[in-house]
Amino acid sequence: MHTDYSRKAHMSRVKLSRKRTFAAITLVAALGLSACGGSGSSESGNADAAADGQWPLTVTDDAGHEVTIDEAPESIVSTSVTLTGSLLAVDAPVTASGATMPNSPVADDKGFFTQWSDVAEEKDVEALYQGDPDVEAVLAEEPDLIVVSKTGQDSASAIYDQLSDIAPTVVIDYGDKDWQEVTSRLGEITGHEDDAKKVNDEFDARAQEVRESIDAPAQPVTGMVFNEKAKGGGSGASANIWTPDSAQAKLLEEVGFELAEVPEGTAGQGEMGKRADIVEVTGENLSKAVTGESVFLFNANEKTAEAYQKNSLVKSTPAVKNDAVYALGLDSFRLDFYSATNVLDRIEDEFGK
Repeated sequence: MHTDYSRKAHMSRVKLSRKRTFAAITLVAALGLSACGGSGSSESGNADAAADGQWPLTVTDDAGHEVTIDEAPESIVSTSVTLTGSLLAVDAPVTASGATMPNSPVADDKGFFTQWSDVAEEKDVEALYQGDPDVEAVLAEEPDLIVVSKTGQDSASAIYDQLSDIAPTVVIDYGDKDWQEVTSRLGEITGHEDDAKKVNDEFDARAQEVRESIDAPAQPVTGMVFNEKAKGGGSGASANIWTPDSAQAKLLEEVGFELAEVPEGTAGQGEMGKRADIVEVTGENLSKAVTGESVFLFNANEKTAEAYQKNSLVKSTPAVKNDAVYALGLDSFRLDFYSATNVLDRIEDEFGK
């Protein structure tokens, strides 16, 4: 059973002799359930009241601001294109959003991500700007709630004070939590908790359905984002391997896949610093770090998978020898309900019994 939100697509398994093609890129959308995690019984009570349609609602956001939302929002501006998909998924009244570079492999002509751009069009969501946040554009929308990401290239946290003068402004950190937590938290602050629960339950049911309908590939598996060129434009290649703390790895586990371990001593120092969700690997360490019998490439299409198969740094790894390298689509990097459901569809298409 496929949901109304799904964008049916085909996953690509690249073979050296015969290719099944499929064409289909920070972070994963995600955030924490503050009402369930140490923010106090008062906040939890307010969240329960909001679910019953009782306002005002007071929350402590991920930047430590105590924010009071007087009434159920009717006009929400999202300054984070990463968070907009989750707002749309819970049917929150998003009227406008920041955007990314338009007409790219992952975005439409407005700069909205392809996995939910048609939903945004149906709901008449306006693209306010691409790139740096525009306070005047937000002000012109006359919102009654503004949503801001704490981190990432789409963060407007630097102008929080200006935005909070316009309307109640809630900061969400999507960098350390999974996309289903994003959905729950946004459902809470918008009064759409029931919709959020429905979305998460629907995804979990779909994941279980896929798990039961496939013949799993060779186990264990490695999930990663592969970069054909080294960072800084040097020679070689690099990869960010998803850890069990990442939303991407959790998705693989949810369909029954076992995660391969990354051996100690193979991680690089990395420009992104210490992170719980990825292990950064460069150069010759790739052959040591990629231990999975199968490899799943996120933020990847057929071309990426072909480049991976041909790269000399990984030619001796089990997955390349097994001809078991799979691309999960260009929309699989920034997970939300829409893109995560797309990934499930691709897994089912490839491994369905």
